[in-house]
Amino acid sequence: MPSLHFKGKAFVQNHHLAVPFHELTPVKAKGTSKTASLHDNLIVEGDNLKALKALLPTYHGKVKCIYIDPPYNTGNEHWAYNDAVNSPMMQEWLGQEVDREDLTRHDKWCCMMLPRLRLLREFLTSDGAIFVSIDDNEAHRLRCLMDEVFGEENFIGKIIWKNVTDNNPTLISVEHEYLLCYARQKDRLPTAWKTPFLSIKDKLLDVGEDIIRRFPNAKDRQEAYTKWFRENRFQLGEFDRYKFIDNGGIYTGSQSVHNPGKEGYRYPVYHPKTKKPCAEPMMGYRFPSETMTQLLADKRILFGDDETKIIELKVYAKDYQAKLPSVIEMDTRLGANEVKNIFPESKRPFQFPKPSAYIGEFLQFATDKDSIVMDSFAGSGTTAHAVFVLNKQDGGSRRFVLIECEDYADTITAERVRRVAKGVPGAKDEALKAGLGGTFSYFKLGRPMQMSAILEGKKLPDFESLARYVFFTATGEEFNAKKINRKTGFIGGSHHYDVFLLYTEDTEKLKQLALTLEDARALPSVSGRQKLVFAPTKYLDESFLDRLRITFCQLPFQIYKALDA
Repeated sequence: MPSLHFKGKAFVQNHHLAVPFHELTPVKAKGTSKTASLHDNLIVEGDNLKALKALLPTYHGKVKCIYIDPPYNTGNEHWAYNDAVNSPMMQEWLGQEVDREDLTRHDKWCCMMLPRLRLLREFLTSDGAIFVSIDDNEAHRLRCLMDEVFGEENFIGKIIWKNVTDNNPTLISVEHEYLLCYARQKDRLPTAWKTPFLSIKDKLLDVGEDIIRRFPNAKDRQEAYTKWFRENRFQLGEFDRYKFIDNGGIYTGSQSVHNPGKEGYRYPVYHPKTKKPCAEPMMGYRFPSETMTQLLADKRILFGDDETKIIELKVYAKDYQAKLPSVIEMDTRLGANEVKNIFPESKRPFQFPKPSAYIGEFLQFATDKDSIVMDSFAGSGTTAHAVFVLNKQDGGSRRFVLIECEDYADTITAERVRRVAKGVPGAKDEALKAGLGGTFSYFKLGRPMQMSAILEGKKLPDFESLARYVFFTATGEEFNAKKINRKTGFIGGSHHYDVFLLYTEDTEKLKQLALTLEDARALPSVSGRQKLVFAPTKYLDESFLDRLRITFCQLPFQIYKALDA
């Protein structure tokens, strides 16, 4: 497969492996949950590459859908390359804003993206997918990078976002951006994504049957349904166009009777009252005249008050089939107006935010009700907003993991989530005004987990942070802090081991800490598996360890021993 070459690629190819694990420090006052937890909805403040590495022990292989909106590299975004790669050339790049005059701006962008994409792939479930927003500045290079990281065979498709924004000074008007989509393993995806709103379809059908049964009169039936529709419209998602009801059920009008984009069948359709030919669509009808005759006989065609309105096809909710579209038409100004409504005190709190409805458009297909959604370029927090909306609409319990490195992580990203959860007074949307519900924990990226610190006795990591690092690095499996037992040293069970950590943050006590015969005999047999014990040293020979079914790993040198074995 052809690959993309750029300056610095050799140095960043495996840079994600060299990034040290960092502690994650809870900031309870900035979150809204009673107890800060890494298993909560999550907002992490800090460099997204380092934060991703720090989150890997908790979320490895657990994320169903990733959405990122990285810098488009237009030359006007004021981003700078800040990864501490061991290369003199790249050291010179650090902290320098990338503008249009920078002849290496595309190289820098690729160097920034590659290690992040490699880490993001590790978070996806086997049937998970990643969506990446981009425009023409880097779309072709991004496609090459993602082919390399995810595999060309896992490319799902490119969605066009028609956002009515012409920012191109050339002779061709640009009114769209792109959304690239790749799977972790495409063969594990269903043949078609089914929106969870199909459960809302079932509810809608039940409502329709009940109203039809109770109101045999057409006018009373429509009035009863209209009242229910107005009270529940926000929860209907894609069904918010289904405003009508007759004996056949709940329905809407659709222009799918028209031919979209090529010469169709041209023939007159007469209005039932005026008896005059109805206005024809520009390209004619989709169906041959005999099909139209049958649709008319089945009363599946909707007419206006007179012949001047183009006819529509009656589409019943019971026949609804959902599919993720390849073109999403949504004005980008919706995102800006949405953020203005949430932050009425600010004139322009955030530049070019995506609309939450846009992100919700694909999240509803690519997630289940209990999925985890990750966004490592969180910006104004639109992804969290979209997750809350979806949960409100279908009763789901999706969780989000957001990472934001800029100084507005608290004042905009987290503040938006606080406000949409609690309610935004003055919002036009009634649900947003009342509040979407939901809580989150706020964490800051802490110190790097430098194992040499254990030898030097300086800046020692706390027990839970070291346990997370040791467990994941040694086993490659998810770490659960709830399994920790400080008294016995047990930090979790893997497929092959019960894992123990003998460690303390007290420097003087750490100097004296060792695995003794007494300690070894006292280790509980949690699952009956081999015991994997991490400690600064041991006072036992291998024969005793073998007899007690213990594999010993010395801190800090042998953390990788079990995984490599």
